[in-house]
Amino acid sequence: MATTKELSVEDKLRALYDLQLIDTRIDEIRNVRGELPLEVEDLEDEVAGLSTRLEKLQQDLVTIEESIKTKKNNVDDHQIAIKRYTEQQKEVRNNREFNSLTKEIEFQELEIQLAEKQIKELKASIEHKKEVIASSKEKLDEKTNHLKHKKSELSDIMAETQKEEAFLIEKSAEYEALIEDRLLAAYKRIRSSVRNGLAVVSIERGASAGSFFTIPPQTQVEIASRKKIITDEHSGRILVDTVLADEEKEKMEQLFSNM
Repeated sequence: MATTKELSVEDKLRALYDLQLIDTRIDEIRNVRGELPLEVEDLEDEVAGLSTRLEKLQQDLVTIEESIKTKKNNVDDHQIAIKRYTEQQKEVRNNREFNSLTKEIEFQELEIQLAEKQIKELKASIEHKKEVIASSKEKLDEKTNHLKHKKSELSDIMAETQKEEAFLIEKSAEYEALIEDRLLAAYKRIRSSVRNGLAVVSIERGASAGSFFTIPPQTQVEIASRKKIITDEHSGRILVDTVLADEEKEKMEQLFSNM
């Protein structure tokens, strides 16, 4: 094929329209996937977040159980101390020593009461944590299954379209290489600014495709002559005549059918 510098205006128009047809086909493939890749990504983040939360809840449960064990050991220590102080009271020589040991016993009893209260609270916390863990596991299982389904759905679509998309992306790059930088930049700018991504359109019933604004007959003649690049004054899109468009569509259909 001719190099960029050797392209006539007509060749430029054909290359631009071919590029548009290829890029539109890529858009169609990606539209089939729609928001599914983002949905899968969001679900993956959600599953990861739920897994992390569940791990933390389970670790909290272990920590609480360890705290209960420590409190119970403390109660045993306080009971041993009470027993020791009670035995010492039997051997005291005066009231001052007896009263001092009594205070120690009372202190140990208060410590036991406090520890038992804390153990009761920790056990209640365990029951609450277990309920939250069960609920979190259920939610995690639900989201994991949903993610598995969506991944399978995306995988099926990717398997059907990946090869075609890779081929089209390669062809898009080939046709871009045929177009001078200034014109290619204009094409990409227009394409990014319109909702349907159509930067190059043909004339249909006296107007640019997708537009209700009629193109003056003299302008239509100029477009058909293919002597210069003409844009639609209303949409800014690059215009090609119907004959050229039909010829390039047929050519591209053959290209697509050979994939």
